[in-house]
Amino acid sequence: MPLISCFDPWQSGLCTCPKKLTLNPYTGCDHRCVYCYASSYIVGFSECKPKKDLLERLRLEAPKLVGEVISLSNSSDPYPKTEQYTGLTRRCLEILVEHNCRIQIITKSNLVVRDDDLLTQVPSTVAFTIATDNDQLAKILEPNAPLPSQRLSAAKDLIKQGIPVLVRIDPIIPFVNDQQQRLIKTLADIGVKHITSSTYKVKPDNWQRLSTALPTVVEKLERLYFKEGERVGGNVLLPRDLRLMILKNVRDLADAEGLKFGCCREGLERLNTATCDGSWLLSKAGGEGGSV
Repeated sequence: MPLISCFDPWQSGLCTCPKKLTLNPYTGCDHRCVYCYASSYIVGFSECKPKKDLLERLRLEAPKLVGEVISLSNSSDPYPKTEQYTGLTRRCLEILVEHNCRIQIITKSNLVVRDDDLLTQVPSTVAFTIATDNDQLAKILEPNAPLPSQRLSAAKDLIKQGIPVLVRIDPIIPFVNDQQQRLIKTLADIGVKHITSSTYKVKPDNWQRLSTALPTVVEKLERLYFKEGERVGGNVLLPRDLRLMILKNVRDLADAEGLKFGCCREGLERLNTATCDGSWLLSKAGGEGGSV
């Protein structure tokens, strides 16, 4: 099985991303987010391990690339805690830069700033997932991930280096983090150009974790999801009208601050004001010394 593969191999009808490739240097993630979706289809997901023969395989596959967009990573964060010791993601980036790939990073880690010297050499974007700007709430939702305040500081640093940054406000959970005015204002102030957002989608394992972490919230959510919600594939979504209201509110707040907006896997792409994954920003990213 190749290390670099097509993004969204299942060809989900809800995915509106442009065609691109994806690379996950690690299998699993040690952030232990309560709402994680990938833990439902990757066994032992919280035990983060590098891909077998990662660098050797990448060196063999990379010469076949011709400047494609490579997304790191869509199942596992490319910057788990162990990355600061292994440096494997950095070494992958070195290989991809050698072959003039365009790079999208998706992470919850401020460690990505370490690699700004590589990301300025080719068109690159960094997407930070920031579900809330409340550090205390984040400790409940994302117990092992770097704090949102650290991610915001990292976003500022990358923007100063001319690397376009977008933020995924994802997932939005009613009664938990559905008031995002302050965060969106902060993002605009520091120079973020794009917001992607989606609502929490229930899977059996993440529902169990959420029930343990926020039992009183789950009592309120149960009716919305299991009596009024919408089943799509292996997920249970909020009622469509409620999803539309929540995401339109985020879109309107983004629009008021001059930010582009996209929603992710909601069937509401009419809300989008730009490509959902922020890949439009790659055209704004230069090589070394490029600017937004």
